[in-house]
Amino acid sequence: MSIDPGFMSKYALVLTGFGGAFLAALWVSLVVWTYRDIRSRARDPLVQILSALLVAVLNIPGVLVYLILRPQRTLEEEYQHTLEEETLLQSLEDQLLCPGCERRVKEDWQVCPNCQTRLRKACQHCERLLELPWNICPYCGTVVPGARKESIDLDDALRDLQLSDDPNKTSSTLS
Repeated sequence: MSIDPGFMSKYALVLTGFGGAFLAALWVSLVVWTYRDIRSRARDPLVQILSALLVAVLNIPGVLVYLILRPQRTLEEEYQHTLEEETLLQSLEDQLLCPGCERRVKEDWQVCPNCQTRLRKACQHCERLLELPWNICPYCGTVVPGARKESIDLDDALRDLQLSDDPNKTSSTLS
């Protein structure tokens, strides 16, 4: 059994063709991968083009150089990291501070334990904590004693004062 030299040369030519096609496909795929990867890591078009050219000119050594020099995080990862930082800062800012001493206080405290500043008041009806400027309890609707009524005119205010001074008088005797 002898090997035909013509067959071997054609076989070698086909193998060389497939090897060349494989190397060309590898080269193109590395350039495309590099371009897609740098687009997810950098916004600058010049950096994107230079990275793809580096791989196009140097091929596998260019990919190694690119992998060393590329940004560590993608733009999406940077965005998520920024959101996490902002969320942490917001949670720190959302914690309540005492207006007197600027120390952190809890939401259910009535008095600051550091400077004794009054932080909240309790509703006389339901005992839930109210903010100091509130004139009415949002939980039970009880008006806070001594609160100023917003939509009251002078006649109604005087009538209420006269009723509170003389408990024997009724509103029908005033009218």
